[in-house]
Amino acid sequence: MLDIECPYCSAQIPNSPGTTISTRYPCFYYPDLQGASNSSEDPCDDSCIAITFYKCPRCGNYIINACGKGRKVKDINLMLHPQSLAKKFPSYVPPSVRNDYEEAYSIVSLSPKASATLSRRCIQNMIRDFWGISKPRLVDEIDSLKDKVPADQWKVLHELRRLGNIGAHPETDVSLIIDIDSDDAAKILKVIELLIKHWYVNRHEQETLFNDICNLDAQKQSERKRVE
Repeated sequence: MLDIECPYCSAQIPNSPGTTISTRYPCFYYPDLQGASNSSEDPCDDSCIAITFYKCPRCGNYIINACGKGRKVKDINLMLHPQSLAKKFPSYVPPSVRNDYEEAYSIVSLSPKASATLSRRCIQNMIRDFWGISKPRLVDEIDSLKDKVPADQWKVLHELRRLGNIGAHPETDVSLIIDIDSDDAAKILKVIELLIKHWYVNRHEQETLFNDICNLDAQKQSERKRVE
């Protein structure tokens, strides 16, 4: 793996000896963990599993990945801990939004179309919760946001809806195959992360800062009265 972003604190974790440990295990036997070697010269050219431990330099959490090495297992690439690199958003982001986002992330490689469909539902949950807009169709809910969000956000919401429709609704012409690969599904999730930040995180940080200023002013006014 290349450098990754810690899902717990968003710090960049470099793929370097100071932050990663990688061990290869041949697929045809289960080695004693005490005797496992870190050497890349292990006789595993045909099929082995590389287990890589990443330790975040900021928060100290571990990310563990299993990756197939060799022609027979080259398609294996699994997150063992956590189950995906989905960001861990704060509890003030509604569970319905976090659950859909995390589930969509967990299957982004296994089933990109299903991931895109879950992302579509995640967007609908966000619109209904954050904006208080609920209509029978997602397209109508997004249309209602036209004067409430920046033009680029409104445009990308419609584009995400259409991409999600590819997984949610079969084509009328069954011979027409429109595919979404894992890279496409991952880009959709990146947009959802940005929307969660712009809507929920920014609102929370603004409310916290404004409350701090109000409390600070109340404190200073109280001190002023005591002095007078």
